[in-house]
Amino acid sequence: MTELVIIGGGPAGMSAAIAAYERGVRDILILERDNALGGILRQCIHNGFGLHRFGEELTGPEYAWRFEKRVRELKIPVKLNTMVLSITQNKMITAVNSKDGVFTVKAKAIILAMGCRERPRGALNIAGTRPAGIYSAGTAQKLVNIKGMLPGKEAVILGSGDIGLIMARRMTLEGAHVKAVCEIMPYSGGLARNIEQCLNDFDIPLKLKHTVVKIHGQKRVTGVTVAEVDENGRPKPETCEFIECDTLLLSVGLIPENELTSGAGIELDEVTKGAYVDEHRQTSIEGVFACGNVLHVHDLVDFVSEEAEIAGRGAAAYIKGYTSGKPCQKACIEIKTNDKIRYVVPQRITGRENVKLYFRTSDVYRNVNITVTAGGAVIYSKKKMRCAPGEMEYVELSAESLKNVKSVRLELTV
Repeated sequence: MTELVIIGGGPAGMSAAIAAYERGVRDILILERDNALGGILRQCIHNGFGLHRFGEELTGPEYAWRFEKRVRELKIPVKLNTMVLSITQNKMITAVNSKDGVFTVKAKAIILAMGCRERPRGALNIAGTRPAGIYSAGTAQKLVNIKGMLPGKEAVILGSGDIGLIMARRMTLEGAHVKAVCEIMPYSGGLARNIEQCLNDFDIPLKLKHTVVKIHGQKRVTGVTVAEVDENGRPKPETCEFIECDTLLLSVGLIPENELTSGAGIELDEVTKGAYVDEHRQTSIEGVFACGNVLHVHDLVDFVSEEAEIAGRGAAAYIKGYTSGKPCQKACIEIKTNDKIRYVVPQRITGRENVKLYFRTSDVYRNVNITVTAGGAVIYSKKKMRCAPGEMEYVELSAESLKNVKSVRLELTV
């Protein structure tokens, strides 16, 4: 039996492993399906990582290397090129690789850190043919940054998520012409700094409340038709505009990789598409924890590492309780929100220690009040100039304010 198995060797998996090791867990195994540690950061060669954590700007590979170096120093075992096929409720893991074949590992605790994937064209129902030249933004990023290939010369980007914004700049720097970034919502889904640095600095137009309604071309994309949408997201036919291009990049959302999670029967949140967790990031199955983008999609990798450390420490505490026969305290306080907040993580807490609640808003709001009430009393209040769906917010609550509390409500008021 292995004490702790971590599925995923990206920034979340490595941070969780290091945190668990520093809390006394020595029998740790990381399972990673790629041929190297680092996850998506390996192809993110732009800077901007590590500002919160290290107080300096790092590229993705530099940020990942700081954690990989620590994993190597601690001699934490890693199995690369290893695909996990299933996990069970009694924490039996089935995996496969070319060296060991199909094998099983029994764990005292599991941390899920599988990251997320991009939403494909098939989920969008865009009319038109199926020519070459249509890529997800992440695939285009890998082609440019890892393979040294330019997907096209004249591009349109659908969706204004952070990867799409960054690829608008990257394609421009590599000599391509990005004609427009179209976003169906009335606001961008990316960070404000990315809109400024990736679009405004390069004079790339951002068309809000616009979407692609048709793709043209047979063997290769020859252009797209874009149209403005109404308040219900329906295209207005009279606003249709043809844009000639040879490439369409899709940055239309990320989906947590939760096939293993749902296969194990773990309770999922309908909004985040990740697991329901407590403040230790423990899921509905005791001893199974989740962190990083497999739990909910983050905007900054610094927050991924911070959350993964919470999961690592939680798993270490669970393992110690498992050994001593003292199980962890059950979470019993549900976190409720009003309609201006899209989701909150964790969704339930024990109320026995300090906790940080991460949340995203459902729209862009200015001059808002963030209020947390418990048992009718206000335990946290803050005024914020601006909140946007593309930028994750958080509030910190003390254990003292949560004593003898049965319910907590997080609200945003304008």
